Amino acid sequence: MLNALIIIFREGFEAFLTVAIIFAYLRKTGRDWLRPAVYWGIAVSIAASFGLGYLLRSVNQPLWEGVLGLVAALLVATFVIHVWRTAPRIKRNLEQHVEQQASNQSRALAVLGIFGFTVLMVTREGMETALMMIQVAQRDFIAGSLIGIVAAAAMSWAWAHYGHRINIRRFFQVTGLFLLLFTIQIVFYSIHEFSEAGLLPNSEAIHNATEIYSPQGLYGKWFSVGMVAFCAAWLMGVSLVDRFRNHHHVAVKVR
Repeated sequence: MLNALIIIFREGFEAFLTVAIIFAYLRKTGRDWLRPAVYWGIAVSIAASFGLGYLLRSVNQPLWEGVLGLVAALLVATFVIHVWRTAPRIKRNLEQHVEQQASNQSRALAVLGIFGFTVLMVTREGMETALMMIQVAQRDFIAGSLIGIVAAAAMSWAWAHYGHRINIRRFFQVTGLFLLLFTIQIVFYSIHEFSEAGLLPNSEAIHNATEIYSPQGLYGKWFSVGMVAFCAAWLMGVSLVDRFRNHHHVAVKVR
C-alpha cells in the first residue's frame, strides 16, 4: 500500500500541477476559451492511462513482467533526474510551451495545439504510473492509490492557493529519491521474473535468491518502509540546512 500511495501521490501531483499551470496561464493571458481543449485532453489522457493499466494487469507472463519492469526502471530513473534539473524552471517552461501552442492565428490550430500538449503531458504521467503500478500488485494497493490521488489533489489545491509556501523543488527531490530507490527494487523484481522464465544462467538459484527482495518477499516489504524512513530523514536534514542558510542570509543582511 505504501509504495502505491507514494507513486500515485507523486505522479498525480505532477499531473495536477501541470493542468493547474496551464489553466492559470490561459486565464492570465485572456485565453479562457481554450479551457475546453484542456478538459478534452485530460479525458483522453485518463482513458489512455487506464487502458494501458488494464492491458498491463492482464500480462502475467514472467518474461513480459520482467521486460516491463526494466522499462519502468529506465523511464523513472531518467525522468526523475530530468525533473531534478528542471524543477526550478518547470512553471516557466510549461508557460512557454502553452504560449507556443496557443498563439496560433487559427483558433482551430490553437485548440488542437493545447489539446495535444495536455494529452502529451498528462498521459506521460499516467503511462509512468501504469508501468510502476504493475510492480506493486499488493493486497492494499487500491486503498493506497485512492489515498495517494486524494493527497495529490489536496496538495495541488494548496499549491494553487499557497504556492509561495510550498517548496516544489524539495518535493520533487524527496519523491524523486523515493522513486529512484524504488527502481532498485523493480530491477531485483525483473531479474526475479527473468529467472522464473528460465532465461538466466542458474535461473533456479537466482530465483530463490531474489524471492525475498520482490514486493511480496520478506525484505521487499521492509524495503518499502526503509525507503520512506530514509527519504523522511533526508528531507528533515535538508530542511534544517535550508533553515540555517536562510537564517544566516538574514543575519548577514542585518549586518
